[in-house]
Amino acid sequence: MKTFQGRVVVPGRVSAEALVSHNGLNTLASFQKALQFGDKKATCGDQNNPDLYGKQMAGKALCLPQTIGSTTGGLVLYCACSMGRQPACMLFSNPIDSLAGAGAVLADVWLEDVKMPVVDSLGDEFLEYVKDGMNIIVQEEGKVLVTDAF
Repeated sequence: MKTFQGRVVVPGRVSAEALVSHNGLNTLASFQKALQFGDKKATCGDQNNPDLYGKQMAGKALCLPQTIGSTTGGLVLYCACSMGRQPACMLFSNPIDSLAGAGAVLADVWLEDVKMPVVDSLGDEFLEYVKDGMNIIVQEEGKVLVTDAF
């Protein structure tokens, strides 16, 4: 088990299976099928992200460096949360961008019974260590525990 310390953006505790991207997450391209066509598993539709393309994002611990894309990023995350198609948590090796951060915070504040903890600034070592399928445990103070198997 390895422990990483980050900055809490949206508080919460969760345990989930890791889904890792070493590329930035284009929120609109990634969640488009989930939002427009009813894909409840939130299968990643971003063909430019080989780490995530075609994989289920809903309910996973999404581990990534940052988000990329248009100004719709925050709204896309908020909508995914409002539809119950959000990742279990989002864990960023870099500081979160303001648009994604806004969407995650608004979902936390405005939506009842929806939790998507977000921790950023976990560092490059976090993304070097974590692999798909590992177990992620997020604790309230920004501590992230990574174990070998879920």
